Amino acid sequence: MPDWTPERPHRPTREEPAVHAKDKSHHYEVSVEWTGNTGSGTATYRGYGRDHDVSAPGRPTLKGSADKAFRGDPDRWNPEDFLLAALSECHMLSYLALSVTAGVDVVGYRDTATATMVTHADSSGEFTEAVLHPVVTVADAAMLEKAEHLHEAAARACFIARSVNFPVRHEPVIEVAGS
Repeated sequence: MPDWTPERPHRPTREEPAVHAKDKSHHYEVSVEWTGNTGSGTATYRGYGRDHDVSAPGRPTLKGSADKAFRGDPDRWNPEDFLLAALSECHMLSYLALSVTAGVDVVGYRDTATATMVTHADSSGEFTEAVLHPVVTVADAAMLEKAEHLHEAAARACFIARSVNFPVRHEPVIEVAGS
């Protein structure tokens, strides 16, 4: 197992955002508890489980693990899944909110998002891109063009996409209900 001190220093690619007087801060809290101790702690790399519980007050506990590639349980959510889900959910929620003010009646939305992560010989790594593939169903064909352009605005508004240091691309498909 390589030493966990990455040879490549973390270099954020975004400057710290400016905070203005009218800005509002929102705070979040989750708990992560490791449940993978098989009896000998982390005495060996192969000897411990990656299972853990992710919880927050008043919400169901999510069963987490590492990606299968990192000795995790493929039946549980992993951090990479959570990050990609956060990007997809945030874009959808931003898009739906913007559709209201733009007068676009969205009657269906689904996304199959993909991402690429690269790992290095020193055990460090990073995401290099995410691609969202939203399929949006609108109520009327007259809304198609506006619905297409709303993805650009949603990308600029999405809190999560604005917070990551890799590109998040969008390849939307817009459909008309009943077509």
